[in-house]
Amino acid sequence: MLEQLSPYIRVAMDSWLDSDAFIEERVIWDYELLLLKEGRLEITVDGAVYAGEAGDVFLFKPKQPHSIRVMGGQAARQPHVHFDLSETADSPDVWVSFKPLRHMSRTENSWFRPDLLSGPDWKLPSRIRMPDLLKFEELLFAIIREFEMKMPFHQFRLKGLMLELLACLLRETQLEEKLREPGHLPLLLEIQHYLNLHAGRELTLMELSGQFHMNKHYLIGLFKQAFQITPMQYHQQMRLDRAKNLLRHTRMTMQQIADSLGYPSIHGFSRAFKNKEGVSPSAYRAILAEGRK
Repeated sequence: MLEQLSPYIRVAMDSWLDSDAFIEERVIWDYELLLLKEGRLEITVDGAVYAGEAGDVFLFKPKQPHSIRVMGGQAARQPHVHFDLSETADSPDVWVSFKPLRHMSRTENSWFRPDLLSGPDWKLPSRIRMPDLLKFEELLFAIIREFEMKMPFHQFRLKGLMLELLACLLRETQLEEKLREPGHLPLLLEIQHYLNLHAGRELTLMELSGQFHMNKHYLIGLFKQAFQITPMQYHQQMRLDRAKNLLRHTRMTMQQIADSLGYPSIHGFSRAFKNKEGVSPSAYRAILAEGRK
């Protein structure tokens, strides 16, 4: 199913709801992602009531009853996007519903998209509190700009941005669920970025714990909760993945590859590679060459 995803953006807009606005219970045929940018909302989804605050993200799924009421006596800003996970022949003809299920015709009942975001592989809740809201917000507003401006090839960019937005949501919500202590995901992503950034050299746990001002044993445990691997194992894997790419796609010598990845010697590089891959770097390259014949 993953290879069939080709999102269709039906509506993308940055809008306001008046201070006394109330959207009565309805069901929609597609998905809607809504960011509460300013103000307060009372949002009811399948009977569950949420007190929405600025920074909350809400996901409404196909055939899921929901209503929206502005609270606090002030208007609410709610940039949002309606989308199909995969574009179909009728995607351009299906619009946004404001009807309850009981008022829908037989034809309208046939328009509901399959709900793939309720699990088990891609499970997203109705309210999402993003550890890294800035990234999500940047992507959402990029989608809104593309939709409104309709520059040449905007359809391609909309699909790419929507896939990136969904990946951001799925990754962060699922990683957050794995952590016994909430709120650490932004820090863990910083650590992961640091490891990627320094994949071209040796890195010690002492350096990493000092860089992020954390006890090394606590750092290992926290990182492993999220990624099922220790930070040093992750770093070593990044280096060896780069080595495999260089062996596959370049004519660099073993010494040049070892130097580019910060190994102290070609022997150290060869030993680390063989321990992980089961063959030496030169044998790995020879196997690839044989497979191309």
